[in-house]
Amino acid sequence: MNTKTPARPVIPILPAGTTGEPDDGTQFVSMFQKQPDIYPRAVKGWFAAWRWTFVWLTQLLFYGLPWLQWDGRQALLFDLEAQRFYILGLLLYPQDLIFLAGLLVFCALLLFVVTTLLGRVWCGFSCPQTVYTAWFMALERLFEGDRRHRLQLDQSPWGWGKLWRRGGKQLSWVLVSAWTGFTFVGWFSPVREMGLDLLQGSVGFWDGFWALFYGAFCYLNAGVLREKVCLHMCPYGRFQGALMDADTLTVAYDARRGEPRGAQRQTQGVVQASAGSCIDCTVCVQVCPTGIDIRDGLQAACIGCGLCIDACDTVMDKIGQPRGLVRMATERQLACGDAPAPGHGGAPASPWARQRVRVYGGLMALLLGGLAWGLAVRPDVRVDVIRDRGVMARAVEDGAIENVYRLQLMNQTDVPQRIEVAVAGLPGAVAQASAVTLGPVEDRQVHVSVRLTGAQAARLAGQTLPLQVQVASRSAERSSLVSEASTFIVPR
Repeated sequence: MNTKTPARPVIPILPAGTTGEPDDGTQFVSMFQKQPDIYPRAVKGWFAAWRWTFVWLTQLLFYGLPWLQWDGRQALLFDLEAQRFYILGLLLYPQDLIFLAGLLVFCALLLFVVTTLLGRVWCGFSCPQTVYTAWFMALERLFEGDRRHRLQLDQSPWGWGKLWRRGGKQLSWVLVSAWTGFTFVGWFSPVREMGLDLLQGSVGFWDGFWALFYGAFCYLNAGVLREKVCLHMCPYGRFQGALMDADTLTVAYDARRGEPRGAQRQTQGVVQASAGSCIDCTVCVQVCPTGIDIRDGLQAACIGCGLCIDACDTVMDKIGQPRGLVRMATERQLACGDAPAPGHGGAPASPWARQRVRVYGGLMALLLGGLAWGLAVRPDVRVDVIRDRGVMARAVEDGAIENVYRLQLMNQTDVPQRIEVAVAGLPGAVAQASAVTLGPVEDRQVHVSVRLTGAQAARLAGQTLPLQVQVASRSAERSSLVSEASTFIVPR
């Protein structure tokens, strides 16, 4: 019986550079290919003005607050070496980091709310990466000119003109970075003392190290990496989609109005529009600090700065078209062709009509209330009661029984506190302690003896009794009372 051997598959060998597939216009780009440099173009408008307002506001706070004084000391100081954190009139210790954790959670929820309502406005207006990049770009324009001049300068040969422009830009970046690093360390070390040490050339090793490190980090991020941080390093752009919905305002291109793109022709003095409102001038791309084309839709690299809106509105004014081709709009509004009335397939009448906003707002209110309550009941003096294990219980005169305790006292304020110790919860028990005055931010160990009368001791012999050690603190401003539980041992 004859059987036919099946044909074996043959792998064709093609010359290098051919794929064997028909040319469908698809372009393959290597992931290792160097991306072109971005030369953002300067633009003026409503969003650009607000962006610079936030740049000046945030930098005024960052550079100015460390120099602010409060009762003869630095108003804001996170002294890691002494483990004390001064916030205006509030003094916190590492034991109070729960307040810092609560504040960070509150800020995260606030970011969620803002993202749900307005997209990535945080990135476009207040993010440190955005703020310093805008500042460095402004210095770059000051020395090298706007987009066209910078492109020409890149292509021109090296000479005195190019050297002083590039050198002046780099020098300004280094000075800003150095001052930023110095100010950053000034939040953690007394900035006035560090300034005097800098003038005398005696800055401490770690202060100098972290100032140089943070300054170099600022130079690297804002001067060299720039948009690459937003494109490849920032995780926020990756999960922003989980915080947004169809009613989130984002920077959007109205494709229904703008497409198809094309130039407009003028015939006998009358503009004839042969295409959509978009004339494909690419000005919106030229002003984008991350180099994206907003006409391709919402992208993770879009930081929501709105500069493309200002640029497009300027072009629309020049060609006599209404503004809003690129605008802040929701996905629902774009699908309906305009901003429809609430309740007719459009955006909700109020942001609080959205479930996730109500959840975020409720959590923020609870958290803020909890933080306020915790600070309100926070005592001026922290107390830890430890039984003296060397003297558990002893008999003294008249048959009385005495227990000895060690009190670890910590003044949590920057004013002196007068301490008085008493006991409660055990009838007949009396505390004996010398008068104590704690200095500002002082901690001290105090020995306290508690005596129980002979009659009570005889009746309660062999028992371990609960009691409360009460520490009253008084200052020139107010008084507080702290109670700590402990036990009193009556021997047989």
